[in-house]
Amino acid sequence: MRPRLNLILLGVQDVARSAAFFQALGWPQAASSHPGFVKIDLGGVVLALQERTAFAQDANQANPEGSGFAGFALAYIARHPAEVAEVLQQAAEHGGTIVKPASTSAWGVAGYFRDPDGHLFEVCYEDGWIFDEADNLVV
Repeated sequence: MRPRLNLILLGVQDVARSAAFFQALGWPQAASSHPGFVKIDLGGVVLALQERTAFAQDANQANPEGSGFAGFALAYIARHPAEVAEVLQQAAEHGGTIVKPASTSAWGVAGYFRDPDGHLFEVCYEDGWIFDEADNLVV
């Protein structure tokens, strides 16, 4: 089996609200044949939004609410240092919460926001990240 990650599922309280948040960030939605399931095209990986209780039920999880730090974040790699603050501001303007403003780190510039459902996103810039002509991260 070749290692790959194709789909990221996020359990959300209100699928329409979350879809509108990500759409406002410029993330394109793809058609979905299932009501209550929104697909966002991230160029080879799909971010899928599903109602949190239905997601928990599908995964045989008794407590769909969860709490505290999950030890997990999705990351957006910026093309230049100033883009970190720009993306954080855009998220805040559309209902996200900045939990760490853009600041210099040991590797570059980084900050964090939470989406309307509390999922943690890092926005970072580091000199070492390279993108190919299709805008895919080269590892």
